[in-house]
Amino acid sequence: MKPKYISTAKLNHAEWLDFRRQGIGGSDVAAILGMSPWRSPYSVWAEKTGRLPINDTGNEFTHWGTIMEPILAKEFEQVSGKKVYRQNKTFYRPDHEFLRANIDRDIVGEPGFLEIKTAMEYKSSEWADDNIPIAYQLQVQHYMYVLDRPYVYFAYLVGGHSFGWKKVDRDQQAIDTFEPRLIDWWTKHILHDEEPDIDGDKATTAALKSLYPDEDGEVIELGHDINQLLRNREELSNSVNSTSKLIDAIANRVRQEMKDASAAETEEFRITNHKNKRGSRVLRINKKKED
Repeated sequence: MKPKYISTAKLNHAEWLDFRRQGIGGSDVAAILGMSPWRSPYSVWAEKTGRLPINDTGNEFTHWGTIMEPILAKEFEQVSGKKVYRQNKTFYRPDHEFLRANIDRDIVGEPGFLEIKTAMEYKSSEWADDNIPIAYQLQVQHYMYVLDRPYVYFAYLVGGHSFGWKKVDRDQQAIDTFEPRLIDWWTKHILHDEEPDIDGDKATTAALKSLYPDEDGEVIELGHDINQLLRNREELSNSVNSTSKLIDAIANRVRQEMKDASAAETEEFRITNHKNKRGSRVLRINKKKED
């Protein structure tokens, strides 16, 4: 299916951020599927629904990645003999307009395109031989689905000194597996505005803290299901082999239920969520003393 596109050349920064909310781009795919080291399904939902601003501040690493992009594109041209160019377009599927692709460079005279990445030295194994980080694999397979393209090239720089490039072919089996999940996720959580399940991901914790940064002094009663989760949390905390993410997921569920409340109680537990001296809310859970 031939994609359609919207020109992004004249969008200002605020318009571009608003435009990003309206669809699933390549960097969203791994997060929605629960396979991103940086974001979670819940944090994506909070951003796409406008509950939280899109985090575009980046960091020193992303800053230098942006600066290096045109340099690496030029290096790819020199070592591959190919010519690349910017599209300044967002492509989308005509049948599902929220499935979108913003590629780094297109390639003259062939159906492939180019994605450019940088990585720290300690992540060199992720790019060794035929390896590619899973989040980037999902990104480009999504792009190939949206664009109806057969392959992509990666140009990458590891540790600031080791350049490489490799070709990745379209994996239709993978596409057929995860694209329906993306469509279902968007329909359920964005169009119908249903909150995703709470997990123990750090991105979910950060999103909940940003959604409910303040307290109102109220003490509320939480339900039996939360009490049972807290009992499970206590058992997990006492277990040598406890799973920290499951513990964090329960704590995040409590944050979600409490919202702006300062404290809460269940049949067996007392919970507070007060601000510390740095202005960040700290969740504390204590079992009630038996009479």
